[in-house]
Amino acid sequence: MKIVEKKLPVSELNIRKTALRLLGQNLVSPEVTYIQKTLGTKATQQDLDQNVLAVRELPWAKIANADWSP
Repeated sequence: MKIVEKKLPVSELNIRKTALRLLGQNLVSPEVTYIQKTLGTKATQQDLDQNVLAVRELPWAKIANADWSP
């Protein structure tokens, strides 16, 4: 039997809650926007966790670039 992970909305609130849980601090708006664009509208908690941790390792120029595209 395969366990299917529930998909959550990739909302600012869910991203910020994940960041507080994993990092003990909030992300800044460009980081939140980057994660939303990367994941789309729905993702698993594991996907959210991975992206919140990964965004802090990315160069700032990639996150803050207004012309960012996937």
